This record gives sequence, C-alpha cells and structure tokens, in this order.
Amino acid sequence: MRHRIPVAALLVLAVVSATADAAPGAAAQREIDGLMQALEDSGCRFQRNGTWYPASDARSHLQRKYDYLLKRDLADTAEQFIERAASRSSISGKPYRVSCPGHAEQDSAPWFQQQLVRLRGH
Repeated sequence: MRHRIPVAALLVLAVVSATADAAPGAAAQREIDGLMQALEDSGCRFQRNGTWYPASDARSHLQRKYDYLLKRDLADTAEQFIERAASRSSISGKPYRVSCPGHAEQDSAPWFQQQLVRLRGH
C-alpha cells in the first residue's frame, strides 16, 4: 500500500528544511565579511602552520574555511567564524598568528575579536 503525502505537507517540509539550512543573518554576514576585509586591508601577515602569508592569501584561505562551515550550518555568527575558522588550523590545531607593522605578533583570535569590536563601534 502506497501513502500519498499532501502537497501542503510537502511545502511545509520544504520551508522547514530551507530554514534549518539558513545562512547567517544579514548582520552576521556583514560582520564576517568586514572581518575578512579588515584582514586584507591591514597590511598584516598571517601565520598558518608555521608559514607566513600575505593578508590577501589568508583571506582566501579563511573564505574557503568559511564556505565549508556555511555548508554545514556551523558559522551563524561572527564569533563562531572567529572560533571555528579564523583561530587555528583545522588540520594541525595550531593557533593562527597575526603580525602587523608596529605591533607585537599575536594569536589571530584576539586580533579578530578586536576587529569585531571596532566593526560594532564599541
């Protein structure tokens, strides 16, 4: 015996599925884009697994990581982006580092958190 699912029920399931896989809100997306732009515009170098990269290469790398997280609905906020994409290597677990002209080298997580505070105007 075959069961038929009403069209209305299928539409509800489609909406629920789309909502479950929803991207970050517009404000979070602006903040994440702003963080990546801040890195690219910073003139800083970015260390990943012991190798230093220019900010533009770092942005490309973080964009790939962010895209991966988006597909899995794992980066709904700027804080999640920092924690899950911009703080450490997914492969080695080593923290990323940022070196900016005139400033001490530091782990990337606090650097991105400072940038987020600036973006939010605090």
